[in-house]
Amino acid sequence: MGTRAGAALAFALALMVPAQAQFVSNQPSLLGPPRPPADIPSAANPSGLTLAPPGGGVTAPPVQITPMPPAPPAPAQTTPMVPAGHVALAVNARYGRDAPPIGAGLYWRVYADKPDASGLFRLVKEDRTPTPTFVLPPGGYIVHVTFGLASAVKPVTLRSETVREMFEVGAGGIRLEGRVGDVRIPAGQISFDVYKGSQFEPGDKRPFVQGLVTGDVVLVPEGTYHIVSNYGDTNAVVRSDIRVQIGKLTDVTVTHRAAVITLKLVGDRGGEALANTSWSVLTPGGDLIKESIGAFPRVVLAEGEYRAIARNEGKVFEREFKVINGVDGEIEVLAR
Repeated sequence: MGTRAGAALAFALALMVPAQAQFVSNQPSLLGPPRPPADIPSAANPSGLTLAPPGGGVTAPPVQITPMPPAPPAPAQTTPMVPAGHVALAVNARYGRDAPPIGAGLYWRVYADKPDASGLFRLVKEDRTPTPTFVLPPGGYIVHVTFGLASAVKPVTLRSETVREMFEVGAGGIRLEGRVGDVRIPAGQISFDVYKGSQFEPGDKRPFVQGLVTGDVVLVPEGTYHIVSNYGDTNAVVRSDIRVQIGKLTDVTVTHRAAVITLKLVGDRGGEALANTSWSVLTPGGDLIKESIGAFPRVVLAEGEYRAIARNEGKVFEREFKVINGVDGEIEVLAR
């Protein structure tokens, strides 16, 4: 590896930051002119995705991959004046070789190609337009461009003539939503974490992106990812493997088998709920699923059988109950 290529590699590693905060909301301003719903692609992809719900069975949720529409023409840009002793560097980016250009959402940074005394690469210029032209003194630079969580880096040497560089950013998009049966789960009740690689691959699994909500679009390098979908905060968890393609938007609908249950401790059937009640929800085997305090705690539970234990004024009451997929309801525990 040459000296400048090695410097570019070291620079790229130095720029790596935690990915949890780098997801892109579904905003037209990021992905180009308004078009439903994003400027990255979705052709049905019936393979490559597997769901493993807690109960054991395996389900294949709908996955749609939309082909990239033609990119809109780039807005006309005025070529900046190049003063004596400077050189113009014009850059743009595309999804890959022979792929469409990326028309929005790019973040360009130009750095000195050698670290300073502290070991840091000095930032020289930055720009957020799709096809900027930088005017710089002759010399060596490292140009870095990010598109969501995907990026490309390249060393560039400026001498006397204008330099034009094309960057290939092999990115695709993921957009998620959750359903129970045919009913869409409200955005505030479900969240998604994205991990690199398949859920079945060994090794340490750390989230690549955390806390995505319904409708968010996250831009990632092409490859295999697995998604952990959390409906509520108990055991309604589904894991899915997906394949992200360059320049495509992969829409994933994760299907949960669960229901929202409200617990009540009552003196008589249909009576008022007793306040100051402590609750525990357990599996038939005694595994604790959820603890809470209140008269009407609401809990999202995966389909299955459970035992509710209520504690009030030093007394303990309990009841077994069953959760049926998609059937929300109340479970009354009699205080007697």
